[in-house]
Order: sequence, then structure tokens, then C-alpha cells
Amino acid sequence: MLDLEKAYYSDSIQYIAGADEAGRGPLAGPVVVAAAVFPPDYQNPDINDSKQVSEKKREALYQEIIDHALSYAIVMGSPEEIDAENIYACTQRLFKKALSSLKVPYQFALTDCMPLPDFPIPHEPIVKGDAKAQCIAAASILAKVTRDRLMVELEKRYPHFSFGEHKGYGTKKHLQELETYGPIEGVHRKSYAPVKKFFVKQLTLF
Repeated sequence: MLDLEKAYYSDSIQYIAGADEAGRGPLAGPVVVAAAVFPPDYQNPDINDSKQVSEKKREALYQEIIDHALSYAIVMGSPEEIDAENIYACTQRLFKKALSSLKVPYQFALTDCMPLPDFPIPHEPIVKGDAKAQCIAAASILAKVTRDRLMVELEKRYPHFSFGEHKGYGTKKHLQELETYGPIEGVHRKSYAPVKKFFVKQLTLF
């Protein structure tokens, strides 16, 4: 059971928010950040780091989290935003946006290893926080399920790319698809090396 939050509750801290992301590494699709805050007495032993939970169980937990959270928020950064800001800066901004979008007051926030300079609410980045704190793990599930669903929808629009399978990560299959078809404008991240080279090729042709 993940219960790191318990160490932070006090007379002045009754509600703690957690935040995490999905999709910093892929070559395509958005980066997604989620935040959630639960009643202090809520515990669900099934909630864990999204990477440690099967897809079927994640889908069930997604609804469970939404039903029991006092508030949750899910925000996204597009490939264009990632290219313009860089992935770290974009993700950090989205952490702040997700936490600021929560509809209930909370006194403290825990993030999965993401410092938030100038964020007005006290917070702490936790290394591997999605495997230690329930609120971070819940956010990781919300973010991953949301992003995975979006990638499945992208495959319907672009069936020559197996986005539902590799979720945009740089797998051997995805790299082969890139070599065969080239990147998709607005879907692939131009600032990522395996994609960038295609635009460098284009520039050298002129």
C-alpha cells in the first residue's frame, strides 16, 4: 500500500495533491500531466505506479480514481509546444497548470520528481514518487490512460503508424514506420533526434 502522504498530514495540512506525467519520452503525441487530491482517509491498495499495473486494471482504476477523488485535473502539451519549450520546461509548466486546476483547496503537493519553482503552494518532488505515494500513483494512472487512449485514436486517423501498439515510443517498429512514411506534421516531435533528422534531410535538399 502506498501511503507516503501520511508523513505530511498535520494540523495545518488536511489535503495533499499528487501530480505525475505520461509521455515525456515518446517521439510522437502529447505529454500528459494529471493531478489528484483525495480525502485523507481514502486508501486503495490497487493504486500503484501505472507502469506496474496492467492495461485492463489501469482502465478500471481510472474510473475508480475519478469517482473517489475530491478533485482531479488532466492537461496536455502538444508536440508543437514540446518543440517550442523543450520537453522538461513544457512538462514542468503542465505540472503547475494541473495542480492549479484542482477545484478543492489543498495545503501541500507531492510530485513525481518534478520541482516547481515559484509555485505558490508548498510542495515536494519525490524520487520514484509514483511507487511511494497514492496521490502520485493515481495521477500517473490518469495521465497514462488518457495518453494511451489518445494514441489509439491517432492510429485510427493514421493507420500506417501503429500508435495504439507502441504509443509513439521509439520502438523498432515505430522507427521503421518513420523511415517508410516520414513524420506526421503536428504528431511527431521535431526536436527529438529520430524525427529531427527527417527535417534536416529536407533542408539539405534545397
